[in-house]
Amino acid sequence: MSRFWIIIPARYASSRYPGKPLVPLRGATGVAKSLIQRAWEAAMAVPGAERVLVATDDDRIAEAAQAFGAEVAMTSEACRNGTERCAEVAAAAGASAPEIMVNLQGDAPLTPPAFVTALVQALVDAPEVAVTTPVIPCTPEVLDRFRADRAAGRVGGTLAVLDRGYRALYFSKEVVPFGADGVAVPAFHHVGVYAFRSEALSAYAATDVGYLEGSEGLEQLRFLENAIPVQCVVQRDRVGSMFWEINNPSDVPVVERALLERDIV
Repeated sequence: MSRFWIIIPARYASSRYPGKPLVPLRGATGVAKSLIQRAWEAAMAVPGAERVLVATDDDRIAEAAQAFGAEVAMTSEACRNGTERCAEVAAAAGASAPEIMVNLQGDAPLTPPAFVTALVQALVDAPEVAVTTPVIPCTPEVLDRFRADRAAGRVGGTLAVLDRGYRALYFSKEVVPFGADGVAVPAFHHVGVYAFRSEALSAYAATDVGYLEGSEGLEQLRFLENAIPVQCVVQRDRVGSMFWEINNPSDVPVVERALLERDIV
């Protein structure tokens, strides 16, 4: 396994859920921990990570993270998303930065350590691949949750459309593919964690927000808009298991239920 760092980008001023990283989440014992602490604990469980850093521009998040023992990298307020924040951390590290950086989103505390391991291994196994990210085949129940979010006007999880080699064709907050005339089509739930080679991060930081990224509000679309392929790693053993991110206040009880079911304290 190559050297890699895990960066957890976190910002306070979320447009959909201000202060989200500091929202308390009760675990299996009823003890509440902040979202950022639960994301950090998920990252710390990944074997082989050389460093785990919380990257933020907010003193409140930095102080909370340092209080539970996290290493913090202060980044610019100009960072528009987590990938830009990861790129800034990598650039500041210079020659000491590893070839591979992992972006574990601060709103995805249910990310299994094996997901990160699989993403890093996929880069090691395929030198031509620059970006990897996991997807889970959707069950009808998961698709129903996505549809319920959209029907209620909530921006929920993200779906991915893949080619036959599991490279991403598109990511969307809409439920895609559509499935005309009731035809069942394979749908993939995108999990917000990425592994990048250093050159992909540098290329990302050197380009501006494109039309698709801006309209969907999905940072990974910048890679596709600039012809940088994103290889999706399909996690078939997770089909039917509860996986959800914190995008809205209504997601908190869903994630807390998953913490209880998984016996995560």
